[in-house]
Order: sequence, then structure tokens, then C-alpha cells
Amino acid sequence: MALSEHQRLPSLLATRHFLFHFLASSSWLLPLASPQRITDPTIGTAPNQEYAHSIRLEGDIILGGLFPVHSRGGGGVPCGELKKEKGIHRLEAMMFAIDLINKDTELLPNITLGARILDTCSRDTYALEQSLTFVQALIEKDGSDVRCANGDLPIFAKPDKIVGVIGAAASSVSIMVANILRLFKIPQISYASTAPELSDNTRYDFFSRVVPPDSYQAQAMMDIVTAMGWNYVSTLASEGNYGESGVEAFVQISRETGGVCIAQSLKIPREPKPGEFDKIIKRLLETSNARAVIMFANEDDIRRILDAAKHNNQTGHFLWVGSDSWGSKISPVIGQERVAEGAVTILPKRASVDAFDRYFRSRSLSNNRRNVWFAEFWEENFGCKLGMHGKRPGSPKKCTGLEKVGRDSSYEQEGKVQFVMDAVYAMAHALHRMHRELCYGYPGLCPKMANIDGKELLSHIRAVNFNVSSMSHDPSSLRAVLPQRSAGTPVVFNENGDAPGRYDIFQYQSTNRSTREYKVIGTWTNKLHLNVEAMQWRAGDPSLPASVCSVPCRMGERKKIVKGVPCCWHCERCEGYHFQASEFSCELCPYEQRPDANRTGCQNIPIIKLEWHSPWAVIPVFISMLGIIATTFVIVTFVRYNETPIVRASGREMSYVLLTGIFLCYAITFLMIATPDVGVCSFRRIFLGLGMCFSYAALLTKTNRIHRIFEQGKKSVSAPRFISPASQLVITFSLISVQLLGVFVWFAVDPPHTFVDYGEQRTQDPAAARGVLKCDISDLSLICSLGYSILLMVTCTVYAIKTRGVPETFNEAKPIGFTMYTTCIIWLAFIPIFFGTAQSAERMYIQTTTLTISLSLSASVSLGMLYMPKVYVIIFHPEQNIPKRKRSFKAIVTAATMSGKLQKGGERPNGEVKTELCESMETNSDFIN
Repeated sequence: MALSEHQRLPSLLATRHFLFHFLASSSWLLPLASPQRITDPTIGTAPNQEYAHSIRLEGDIILGGLFPVHSRGGGGVPCGELKKEKGIHRLEAMMFAIDLINKDTELLPNITLGARILDTCSRDTYALEQSLTFVQALIEKDGSDVRCANGDLPIFAKPDKIVGVIGAAASSVSIMVANILRLFKIPQISYASTAPELSDNTRYDFFSRVVPPDSYQAQAMMDIVTAMGWNYVSTLASEGNYGESGVEAFVQISRETGGVCIAQSLKIPREPKPGEFDKIIKRLLETSNARAVIMFANEDDIRRILDAAKHNNQTGHFLWVGSDSWGSKISPVIGQERVAEGAVTILPKRASVDAFDRYFRSRSLSNNRRNVWFAEFWEENFGCKLGMHGKRPGSPKKCTGLEKVGRDSSYEQEGKVQFVMDAVYAMAHALHRMHRELCYGYPGLCPKMANIDGKELLSHIRAVNFNVSSMSHDPSSLRAVLPQRSAGTPVVFNENGDAPGRYDIFQYQSTNRSTREYKVIGTWTNKLHLNVEAMQWRAGDPSLPASVCSVPCRMGERKKIVKGVPCCWHCERCEGYHFQASEFSCELCPYEQRPDANRTGCQNIPIIKLEWHSPWAVIPVFISMLGIIATTFVIVTFVRYNETPIVRASGREMSYVLLTGIFLCYAITFLMIATPDVGVCSFRRIFLGLGMCFSYAALLTKTNRIHRIFEQGKKSVSAPRFISPASQLVITFSLISVQLLGVFVWFAVDPPHTFVDYGEQRTQDPAAARGVLKCDISDLSLICSLGYSILLMVTCTVYAIKTRGVPETFNEAKPIGFTMYTTCIIWLAFIPIFFGTAQSAERMYIQTTTLTISLSLSASVSLGMLYMPKVYVIIFHPEQNIPKRKRSFKAIVTAATMSGKLQKGGERPNGEVKTELCESMETNSDFIN
């Protein structure tokens, strides 16, 4: 947790007191009395090691410089190999900028800038030790306790007073140094440190930088990842402020935006053990779907990571996204171009300084003696050895001193050269503003600037706003050789000392000449502008590789997020009647709808009805048509032979009523299959039970009449009441009126209408679901409608059983009985079939077909048993259809009673008696009727 200013004050004062004591008593400061030895080293002779750690340039105002001239050493040695680009190029850029400023007649006129440049050796602790040099002049030295070897008092050389520091490169070094410089109020401008931590103006108030912080860089890298469609990445950071802060900023942005998940966050130790990088590669492969690796690592670590990926045969697997520490550098990819191919890197916008190229190519051993590391650079750059004291003892080649940079060796300007010069110029502009304010009109330094106040200088640094390309149009001005910043953007600082975020996006691509190079594919200035079409991946493949935890769900599937990893999910299909309402949810379609083909919405369920061409309709219609034809034929026959004995013996009036009911039973089939509407539904209600009611009311009246006649005959010879045709019709239509009354009440209570039944064919597969267009006739309504007719049928059957003992030719008693028995069997079979299929998907078809066929069979049984034998006799045996002599009612009843007694006694009359009785009964039917 960060301490407040009041809490930190005692700690800072104690640290400052310790530094005063340490510096004042340190004997290693004594050799600084002869700084001139450093500024003029002899080539071929190693300079005294006491002075080889710094460069000193004389001047009225001295600036400090911190550069990673050497890499971090190992095995207890502070410094390692020379860094030609990041070290030598950058420090030469500072000296080149100082040269230009000192020759400029408008910027700091009559004032010479000097410098004290130190090597940080890419190590923060070593840099801290070196940077103590910058604060020597600000410490009062107490030499009372110090004596020379001969016992004399020491003579302290007057140290240079450093007014500002340019550097450092690494964020960890800048942080360490900034903590010391702020105690002595020495402003610091970095040319490469990008750690977000350095934006904290309460802790690093004297720190500024001409490069944008990693918070901008992290946002730019996040925008790149998002533009690529990657949502599952790993991060890799070098241990230290730069790497850890950069990754932390990236992770924080990913949490805020929520679009990218971090598979793993790995750290490269400062002192990696053998095999450490192979372990990192194997750990990255544990989440193989996270192919994109976000790297905030130093150059050495980048190179070793790529090498480890190459050794583990992972060329082409990882999608590297490198920070500005990678940028467009060649050194990390040398020897491992294939594994680095496709890497996307980021670098603050910069322009190549042509004048620096000319300056640096002109450097030689003879004209660059001020750079104490130039001899070492010469050996390293040309692969030769300078005399017996050279740094390359194993080199067989000796340097001639006539080698030329860019001619005898490769040369490419280091990426941060422009920013080094910007930092120097920013410091110069701040001093110029301060001089104009304190020493206006005074040539050179005035007394007010003899001791420059660091806090006041800081305020001028934060206020600078200049554009090198537009500063001067004087041809003689050497500022014309400085780079023009991209799009004319000025050098400015915000309230935290940060430069605005402006980046170029590079990709390491293969060219047509089978070589590889960095190509600019976009820019970022608060917003990403990326040319995706210009990107290439392995072997020129333009297709975009994936780095996702889970592939996108198909249409109709919802995401089920893995707990704790919002970028990983399982795809679950919206089943049944559910559709994909959103990315993460399925919802149930309205009852009358079903999901569409891709389950992204709902559509109306198709509405069906029983079609005329359906097999379920064809068979009932065929049976009905045959029945209607047969019934019509019987009616026509009866009408034509209306006065014949057989027709008259059948009871003409009741026969026509019965035939009407049979006709209606056949005709209802067409109403049951017709497309439901209000009219059809109304007729269905009326005629569904009416046909059966006509039939069984007539049959009931007939059987009841026969039963009453013979019951009356047992008691007396007088005829029972209501056996005349008119009475029979009244009884029949009274029974029918009950059915009609029930139908009219039904009409009043629940007017007929249609509806669509979506539940009948609501199958598990929504594609097969159908809505059935129906009349609003429920099963209960159907039972009520047919119930009365069934009651008549059962009653008729009872009377048929009671009259079974009458002579077999007497007024159709036995045919009626057989008809009723068969009809009962048909309807007993109908009930389980009709109601047992209530849950079937084919319910509409089965029930409609069952009902219509049952009605048709009932009508056919009545037609066949009661009327077809008569029609047969009428047509094919007309000789039997002649009048017989009439007998009295008393004779007929007596004969019938005798016949009954004979049958009960087990005796049968001879044929003559039977025939006469039958004929007498038939010929007297008119009387009976």
C-alpha cells in the first residue's frame, strides 16, 4: 500500500542523511579530481579502469545520462557484453543532440551544455550505485574523519553539478534512480522507460518521459488482440517493473473490458536457471488454445523464449504480440526467423534521424575519443582486436582503424535514437525557458542560474511544447537535421510527465525474396487503425489464426460459461420448443409457435386439417358414398313400390324415418372431414347425433310397439293404444325433439366456433409439430351429443331382447334384434379405440375415421339387415310381393300366441300351419299398423 507524503517524509529524510554520510566518506570519489583523463583516452591503450565507467563532456550546464552500454553480467560480474545498438547508438545520440544544441544560435545562446554519461549495465542495483555520482555536488562533505595514506587532509575535487538526467532505459532502473533523484530535486527525462508505475506523480514527481507509458501500450495491445478476434491469451513478463507493470496494466484492461481472458501469466526470473525457458514453453502449451502470447520482456528474454519454442518444435504455434522492447529490433529474431514469423509488435511512433546516420557512420577511432566505450564497440562491430589490451583476446583479426561503420559492417539506426534526442531537446527547451525568465537579455548564465532550482526546472519541463520540424526555417540552423515527428506531433508532457500515446504496429513477415522483415501494418493514437489485409502468417498465409478458449457457438446454441473463465464456455443447443433468445439464454417459444430452422427465433406452427386426399379420409368417404347410394336406392325402391305388400308390411312411415336417419349417418362423414368453420361446426353439432337419433328413435318405437301388442294380446284381444302410424310418428319425433332441444341449448350456452389445437400434435420434435384446426367440440360434448342416441340404442336393444320370442316373420322383430346386437358390438369397439387414442399424435385422424366408420357401419347394419332382404324380394321375386287375404286382429294375435306356446312346449307346427300364420300376419299388417 502506498504511503502518504507525511508518512514517507521521515523515511526519505533518513535515506537522504544516509546518502550524505555515505558519499562524503567514500574514498572512491577521490579519483574524480582528474576527470580530464576520461575525456581524451588513447586508442590501443586501455584507459585506467577507475575512469572507464563514464563519459564527461565539459559545459556550463551539465546533464546526466544513463544508458545500458553493457548487458547484465552473470556469476557475480555486474556487466556483461556490450550492447551496440541500445547502448552505443543511444549515448551517441545524446552527445549528437548536445553538439547540435551547442551549435544552435537560438536555443540556449552563449550557453554550452555538457554531460556526464554512465553505464547502467542493464541492472537496477548497479545503476543506483552509478547514479550516486549525480548527487555528489549537492552533499556537504565532512573530511574531518578522512585522512590520506600519508596522514594529510584530503583534497576533494569539485564534482560536476548535474541539473537534470537523461535516462534511464529500463523501467526498473528508472524507478530505482528516480527514488534517489527526487530527494535532491533533480529532474529526470527517460527515453525508453514505459512502466505505468512511473506515472504516479506522488512517488515519481521529478520523473518525465518522452515515450508513452505502458498503460497506453497495454491498451493498444488489447485493441490488437480484440481486432484479431482473440479472447484467450497468455502473458509473459520479464521480472522487474517494466515487464510486471506492463502485464498488470494489460490484465487490468482485460478485466475492465471483459472481452479477453488470461489463460496464464508467467514470469521470467531475473537470473533464469538452465532449462527455465523450456519449462515456460511447456507451461504455455498446457493451455494450447491460448496461442497468442502477450510479451512484456526484455530483448535477451525474448530471444531465449523464441529459441526455446524452436527447440520444442513449436514453430508456428504461438502468436507473439510483443511490446516496444521487441519493437522492430533484429537482434531478438536473428537465427530464429521462422519461429518469430507472424509476430505482431508495437513501437512508439518514431522517425529515422538521417543526420544521426551520417554522424554515426563518420565516427572513427580517431575522431571519437570522448566515448570511452567506442574502442570496445569497434572491436565488437568489426570482429577484430585492438592491440594487446583489446577486449577480444581470442580474435585472430587485428583492427586497422580504417574500418568504416556501414561499409565494413551492417548498420541500422536503433529505434530509440529519436527519443533520446527528444529528451535532450526537452531538457534544453526547459533550460531555455528558464533562462529567458531569469536571465532575460543576459548573455550566458546569469547569477540567478548559478544554482538551478530543480523544482523550477521541472515546471518548465512539464510546460515544453515544441515540434522540431517547425522550430526554425533558418538554413544555417542545425535543427533542420533533426527528425520530423510523425504528422507534426509535438513533444509535450501531461501532468504526470507522460508523453501522449502514439504507436506504430509492426508484423514480422516473409518477403517474396524468402527473407523476413518488419512491416508496418497499422497505427494507434488513442484508437487502433489496423490493416488486417496486409497481415501475413506462416508461409504467406493471409487467413487469421485463432486464439480462443472455445469456438463460437452455432446458431441455436447458448453459451454456458465455465465458472471463473468468462471466455471459456460449453455450447448447449436450445432443445425442444426453446429458441436462442440471447448469447447466453434459451427461451420457450409462445405456445402457438415453434423454433425456426436455426433456432434463433420463433415461427408459427403450421395449421393442418383432415384433407380429402388423406387415406384417413378416403376410406370413410368411400364407405359413406356406397352407403348413400345404397340408401338412395332403397328409398327410391320403396317409393316406387310404396303400395306393395312388402313395403306396407315394413311400416312405410317409420321406414322412411329410419332410412332418413341412415342417410344422415352416412352424410355426417362429409361434415366431419370438411374444413372447419362456423357453418360446418354448426352442422356438425346438429347432425352428429341426429342421424343416430332418427334411426334408433324409429327402431325403438317399432320394438316398443311390437312388445306392447303382444303383451296386450296376452291380456285381451283389444288393440293397445298409440300403435297407429300417426301415433308412431308422434312418438318418434318426440324422441328426436329431445336431441334437437339439447343441441339448441348447446348453441345458446356455447356458440359454435373453430380453434386451433396445438397440443394434439405437439411432438418432441418441433419440426413435426402441427396445429390442428378443429371445431370446438370437446370429448365431453361429443359424449353428450351421442349419449342420447346411445341411450335410445340400448333401450331399443332391451326391447329387441324382449320381443325375440315373436314369430320370426312378424314385423321385423328378429332382424331388428340382430341389428341392435351388431350395433352394440360396433359401438363397444368404438369407445376404446376413440378414447384410447387421445394421446396419440394421429389422434385427429384416428378419432375422425373411427367415428365416421362407426356411424357408417351402424347405418350399414340397419340398412342391410332390415331393408336389403325386402329390396331383394321386391326386385328379384315379385311373385312373393302380392296381396294375401286379410285376417282379423284377433285371429292374428291368437295364431301368434299359439305359435308361442308351441315353441315353449318344445313342439313345432307343421309347415302348412307356419306358412299360413306368416302369410296371415303379413297380409294383415295394415290392420296391425
